[in-house]
Amino acid sequence: MRMIHFVATAAAALALTACESKADKQAEVKADSLEAQAAATPNEAQEKALNEKADVIEQQAGNADGGATTANTPTTNAPDMPAPK
Repeated sequence: MRMIHFVATAAAALALTACESKADKQAEVKADSLEAQAAATPNEAQEKALNEKADVIEQQAGNADGGATTANTPTTNAPDMPAPK
């Protein structure tokens, strides 16, 4: 019984580490860099554009809000189907 528990725990841990790919990490770094640039610019239009670009990068990576919710995760629904609420 302990062996089954150990294997299940190890599999769960492995699955969690596999959730964030190298591409996800790279996208997050790039988005964070853009957000830092946005915070540093005195130009409001440029700030908004940089933040929007960072949001797009995060959405494409599928982790728009750091995993806190799934509200910003891109939908996989067909274009003619509404996204679930």
